[in-house]
Amino acid sequence: MSTSVTTLTGNRGLQVEEKLIFEQDQPGRTAVDLPAVEPYLDRLGGLRRRGAIGLPGLSEPQVVRHYTRLSQKNYGIDTGFYPLGSCTMKHNPRLNEKMARLPGLADIHPFQPESTVQGALKLMHLLAHWLKTLTGMPAVALSPAAGAHGELCGVMAIRAALEARGETRTKVLCPESAHGTNPATAALVGFEVESIPATADGRVDMAALKARLGPDVAAFMVTNPNTCGLFERDIIEISQAVHQAGAYVYMDGANYNAIVGRVRVADLGVDAMHINLHKTFSTPHGGGGPGSGPTVLSAALAPYAPVPYVVEQADGSFHLVEQVLEATASGQQPFGRMKGYHGQFGVFVRALSYMMAMGRDGLFQASGDAVLNANYLLARLSAALSPSFDGPVMHEALFDDRFLKDTGVTTLDFAKAMIDEGFHPMTMYFPLVVHGALLMEPTETESRESLDAFIEAVLGLAERAKAGDAEAFQQAPRLTPRRRLDETAAARRPVLRWTPAAE
Repeated sequence: MSTSVTTLTGNRGLQVEEKLIFEQDQPGRTAVDLPAVEPYLDRLGGLRRRGAIGLPGLSEPQVVRHYTRLSQKNYGIDTGFYPLGSCTMKHNPRLNEKMARLPGLADIHPFQPESTVQGALKLMHLLAHWLKTLTGMPAVALSPAAGAHGELCGVMAIRAALEARGETRTKVLCPESAHGTNPATAALVGFEVESIPATADGRVDMAALKARLGPDVAAFMVTNPNTCGLFERDIIEISQAVHQAGAYVYMDGANYNAIVGRVRVADLGVDAMHINLHKTFSTPHGGGGPGSGPTVLSAALAPYAPVPYVVEQADGSFHLVEQVLEATASGQQPFGRMKGYHGQFGVFVRALSYMMAMGRDGLFQASGDAVLNANYLLARLSAALSPSFDGPVMHEALFDDRFLKDTGVTTLDFAKAMIDEGFHPMTMYFPLVVHGALLMEPTETESRESLDAFIEAVLGLAERAKAGDAEAFQQAPRLTPRRRLDETAAARRPVLRWTPAAE
């Protein structure tokens, strides 16, 4: 039986059918009262605007209600469980937000004299120390603005190291389950990308990798734990083989939340890895930002780290090395700089606050709890769903759509039905190597009670799908302000500008 209800107003309960702000325009209405402008000399000549500026006229209550109503239609980590696989979305302690807003941290400017921002520089230096200690790597570039930017940093350092060796290598190898940004980054830097297949258990095919390694290979880019939620157990052998071929190992750190405090990536033979501070170390993210992707570098790549970076001087003060010439004078060979200024400073504050509050033991427990929660999902759901691979997982549990065979229900239908049950859907159709993938990452901040509620909803929907109620799934979501949209058309033909209806 359909639960769809049509109302006279279009509203559903206390969820208002909100118009666009432009549709609420009342010419002449304003939320502010400005004094009359004193006489002035008009220097615009014939360039003065003749028509209306095009902004809507609203009262203050209208503006406040409009944006409050829009916020009520949003879903975020402060609203409920956010089980997106391969994109750690976890609770962010409010203490870290408070630290990022402290005077002297929130209101400084990158052009201030160094003597006036010594505390900020010390904070960056301490953050770099924590990241190097956790990973065992000797150098870190803080400036990359997000994960893909950190990848770019690492691959550019690899290219710089090869150029310093007088070598021209043209190929970068990526596993078939790699994040899409990995091959895109390599191509952006000028490398040709070749894919390395996976074995039946979801890991890098060592035989295929070794067969492809040669003098034309610059690097192998691997995600570990990988996008199937599995640890690449051959990672040390992979690194040894890649290094024997004269190439470098780039490890995508998007899933570092599963191993932080437990695995020193330097011990795996890794040459470069970006760290998503906004995933692993507490900054609200999603929807484009904010983010930060510091890149740790091995001894082989450390000389090529980009500027800027902070150094502690003999008198205990801190200096920001911003110029390539200055860095070169101290023996470095930086490939340049990644962005303007010094990096995402507010994210630095949050990340360091998180790490110092947690301590090594707290980070150790957090990654363990993240893995425990993922395996709890796997254990509870395996009988009703179809796990893609055998055995335990790391930070996320991966299922495919075999359990929906002959039901008439697709992965998309199942995910849309989750919305009606009050849960943000899991990641769908990723990784691409798994047909109809459903990828779930619970993180360490979810309680058993919240996981159990999610599990019961998934089990109930699986039972309903197998019972033949395909029509209800195909109509979902039915209880949201908007029903199912044509997402393909929206992506290909987006409407980005409001235009008034013709009169």
